[in-house]
Amino acid sequence: MKEVSYPIKGMTCAACVTRVEKILKKIDGIQDISVNLANEKAYFKIDETVDINKAVNLLNEYGYSLDITTEKKDNITDEKSLEFAKLKSDFIFALVLSVPVFVTSMTIDMFFMDKVTPLFQENINKILLILTTPIIFIPAKRFFIAFWKNLKHFSADMNTLIAIGTGSAYGYSVLATLFPQVFAHHGTPHVYFESAVVIITLILLGKLLEGNAKEKTKSTIKKLLELKPKTATIIVNGKETKTDLTELKLNDVVVIKPGEKIAADGIIITGYSSIDESMITGESIPVEKTVGNKVIGGTINYSGTFTFQISSLGNNSVLGKIIKLVEAAQGSKAPIQKLADKIAGIFVPVVIGIALLTFIYWFFMGTDYSFSASLINFVSVLIIACPCALGLATPTAIMVGTGKGANLGILIKNGEVLESTNKITAIVLDKTGTLTEGKPEVVNFVSNYDEKDLLTLVGSVENKSEHPLAKAITKFIRTKNIEFITPANFESKTGFGLTGSIQSKDIKIGNEKFLTSLNISTNVFSDEINKLSSEGKTVVLAAIDSVCVGLFALQDKPKPTSILAIKEFERLGIKTYMVTGDNQKSADFLAKQLNIKNYFAEVLPHQKVEIIEKLQDEGQITAMVGDGINDAPALAKADISIAIGSGTDIAIESADIILVNSDILNVVKAISLSKKVLTAIKQNLFWAFIYNIIGIPLAALGLLNPMIGALAMSFSSVSVVTNSLRLKKAKI
Repeated sequence: MKEVSYPIKGMTCAACVTRVEKILKKIDGIQDISVNLANEKAYFKIDETVDINKAVNLLNEYGYSLDITTEKKDNITDEKSLEFAKLKSDFIFALVLSVPVFVTSMTIDMFFMDKVTPLFQENINKILLILTTPIIFIPAKRFFIAFWKNLKHFSADMNTLIAIGTGSAYGYSVLATLFPQVFAHHGTPHVYFESAVVIITLILLGKLLEGNAKEKTKSTIKKLLELKPKTATIIVNGKETKTDLTELKLNDVVVIKPGEKIAADGIIITGYSSIDESMITGESIPVEKTVGNKVIGGTINYSGTFTFQISSLGNNSVLGKIIKLVEAAQGSKAPIQKLADKIAGIFVPVVIGIALLTFIYWFFMGTDYSFSASLINFVSVLIIACPCALGLATPTAIMVGTGKGANLGILIKNGEVLESTNKITAIVLDKTGTLTEGKPEVVNFVSNYDEKDLLTLVGSVENKSEHPLAKAITKFIRTKNIEFITPANFESKTGFGLTGSIQSKDIKIGNEKFLTSLNISTNVFSDEINKLSSEGKTVVLAAIDSVCVGLFALQDKPKPTSILAIKEFERLGIKTYMVTGDNQKSADFLAKQLNIKNYFAEVLPHQKVEIIEKLQDEGQITAMVGDGINDAPALAKADISIAIGSGTDIAIESADIILVNSDILNVVKAISLSKKVLTAIKQNLFWAFIYNIIGIPLAALGLLNPMIGALAMSFSSVSVVTNSLRLKKAKI
């Protein structure tokens, strides 16, 4: 199964979302379907053997179009879509013709009702018919086409309500104008051309404003895509050649000059520079880069000129993964939306039923104006009751919320995570790289062995490991101008240490517990171990042929924001736990520095899982914050998993939330963002429901003019989108 997302046109309300999902479910081989009204996309998994054209054709029958040609496109311009341009021209056309219809009708009704002759009124009605008909057959055509397609499949949506409402007013008025004698029981019959055209014009205006507001919710994706340059300079046969970004291939060699954007992810092979990576990692200080360092596509070169070899492109690049993650999150649904989806599924048929009952009630009232009242109130009920706002309430808030998060360096996987994050009651924090800088340095070295030989043997084994402590020791040894040898039988014991053999010598490197478990005595360094551990330093011991011969003490500084983050967790009522594989004394030292009351030392990966399980058994909603690699089991077990790391190595696939810039304070921001998004969703749903709860009874009781209903209905959608857009400026 592969995950895909395609633009889908023709959706107008929450009922459409429900229907499109039901249609796609009919096709074998398509599953996990999620349709988003706000960004007009369908997301689903599809079996490789299924012909996607089946979905295209089936949706076409119902009046929806699935654009399968855009799956590989990633270019976005600031130009409005053709659909938006068509909507705008339709609105202007309707406005130009509806103004004279409305002014003429209102002027006669208000000032000349008793003064005009039947013949004059009949002629006026014919003029109104001529002005109204183009509106019905050109701008309003979209509603009637959709209504007809729905009718063929015995389904209904917002278009059904609009088409029946305006069609009834227009149809009756046409008959009354062409055959006045049939309806002239008490003089010239009244017509409702102004109601039909004004309703259509106001609905088009609402759609125009809604479309404009929805465009703003997509700004994050646009900004991310704009990070990519349009062209790149590559080396071909020793010469520099300009090429389009889409023509780049893996292993191409790219030249980057001062001020240029980096075209793709890669490894520097010549030159050096400082690079602004703030748009990806959030770090404001330029990063020094030289041969062998990684560069990220979309970042900006400052000073030097260098060449790099492309290592990843498109969706496999850091920027590509971020864009894909943000798009997926913006298209996802939160659990709170289930209620809206259920209501939307039955909403339109219920409204049509209420409208018919309203018509019958007023028609049999027996007054001189019973038909007039029944028609107007029937139209009012249909027009005020629109499920547009219901369909936009949740997705617009999620789109803006996840976009806001991305701008802050917080990548949230989906709407469910966004909704659940504010429920966290306990947070488990890995120490190295999460609470600390993750860049330990060797500050003490003690040996009772030939120093050069020891450093050669230890450095050669440590050089094979990616662990932060191993990298720090390797870096320290390199400063001694030591050359490394490739070890045999290398093995990494996660949470303990490393083993290997060089020139018939058996090397063991790790913490005190590791060497003791191998029956290697560490008593020779017991005084140093106790002293250095009490100072908060991490002690790594080296043994050669089962004899402990060396000691490295490393220190890792706490991040500047760690203390503030711990205070914020306390303020939010969240219990904080620190877990580390370091010895007890090092853990004590850091916990005291950061004022953490609950912590566990000398913890192995499987024990982190046990700690989370224990918290969950106590009823806690847990979050695990780690580097997404060593902490993978614990991340998988936690209710919310948060991976923390730099933009070049974030484990995007492993966590619910990724903190691109490694700032622990962003966990607090993620929780705050979740609370604000959930509040916005609840507000949106309130307004979406309240319009209908108040509007439908008023319309049924004859207290709501259809034109006022159309205005209220249009602005219900606009108010929901506008409320979601407030999240952009919210203080997180």
